[in-house]
Amino acid sequence: QEEIVESGGGLVQPGGSLRLSCTASGALADIAVTGWYRLAPGKQRELVAEITNGGAPSYADSVKGRFTISRDQAKNTLYLQMNDLRPEDTGVYYCKAPFRYPGGEYDYWGQGTQVTVSS
Repeated sequence: QEEIVESGGGLVQPGGSLRLSCTASGALADIAVTGWYRLAPGKQRELVAEITNGGAPSYADSVKGRFTISRDQAKNTLYLQMNDLRPEDTGVYYCKAPFRYPGGEYDYWGQGTQVTVSS
């Protein structure tokens, strides 16, 4: 069974923290999960943070200094530590596992985990 599962979302007050996890398993176990995206109400899905091809982290300007992305390669698990959360961080967070082949790429996505920042 192909599966990408995100977890760790929830309701948190402004200034609070959450840690998201994402694991690929089954037929997707050998495809590295590399990026976190979020879909906020009324907006398009946007990149929040990713591990680049060179292994370095990259962040959206809006989360720099507050979010930290990391990966456990042995477990093919991606993490997103989110600190100092703000209401504008509210949304559904998805992780992506890109499958690259000669001439293209197919992206696998999880079902998402809801993050709500509200007092």
